Amino acid sequence: MKKKVTLETPSIQSLGRGLTILEAVAESTEPVALKQLTGLLGIDRSSVFRLANTLRQRRFLANPDGRKDYILGPSIWRLSRKYGRNVLITFCREHLRALSDTTGETAHLAVRDGRQALFIDCHVATGQVLTVSGQTGELVPLHATAHGKALVVDFDASELEALFGTPALQGYTKRTTLNVNDLARICDRISDRGYATDDGEFLEGLRCVAAPIRDQDGVIVASIGISAPQSRFPKSHYASCGRRVAEIAKAISASLGV
Repeated sequence: MKKKVTLETPSIQSLGRGLTILEAVAESTEPVALKQLTGLLGIDRSSVFRLANTLRQRRFLANPDGRKDYILGPSIWRLSRKYGRNVLITFCREHLRALSDTTGETAHLAVRDGRQALFIDCHVATGQVLTVSGQTGELVPLHATAHGKALVVDFDASELEALFGTPALQGYTKRTTLNVNDLARICDRISDRGYATDDGEFLEGLRCVAAPIRDQDGVIVASIGISAPQSRFPKSHYASCGRRVAEIAKAISASLGV
């Protein structure tokens, strides 16, 4: 009896060439000229131009400063950002649940979005009469939250000023840090102990602790932490909860390759 032969589905040549163009541009540290792409693909220049122009129209490629050379476009960054967040959520979900279960408080995962922290996942504590509700999708200020401070803990004063654009910071409560230099000193202390705190600096009556999550290069890519009503979270709990949060953050970092 003859074995059934499974034929491989033919590839689409133009799609393959388009992906080759994207890979070539992504691997280059400088803008890539059409001539280079033509030499790489070994087909006529007009065909390469049409392929590259289609990618440019879909914003996967861009022309820097009106030139005809190519760099990666915003669609690539948008996809990579979504991919990165989805990967983080996948890696962190069990850790997030474990953090919430062991502390009895709501746990959040956040990433930096400009001058704000964006909550991308959470696990709401159970068994508490008063809980902090889930905040997935919410943006909060970097300088006034534990998550935000954990995300910029590696920044010095000049980097913080470049980020915020001014030494003066917006106040939310009487405890909010209002100056970049003060924030830089706070970041130094966070770096030493491994976790950040928020004592009602953004929302009155709410306390939080958070720690940075790093990728394989040591770059901060997210933060993880817990939030609780001030009435149930005295400052004396900062150290023990902070150590637990920092341990979870390190475990996630290890799973990302650190």
